[in-house]
Amino acid sequence: MVLNEKHLKRLLGDYIENYYHRARTHLSLDKDCPLSRPVQSPAMGKIEDFPEVGGLHHRYERRAA
Repeated sequence: MVLNEKHLKRLLGDYIENYYHRARTHLSLDKDCPLSRPVQSPAMGKIEDFPEVGGLHHRYERRAA
């Protein structure tokens, strides 16, 4: 829920900077994101989820135990 204009700008900025460019996959980029990230092998640990954009989306990464 958007509370006011300032809140909307913060949500959109967070979505674009942190989720759209760093976490969301893009088919046109062969399922990579604009700011490329390394492939994480299963040896790197268990998969954990990280909420993005106020919990509307999640980012998944491997973390060592």
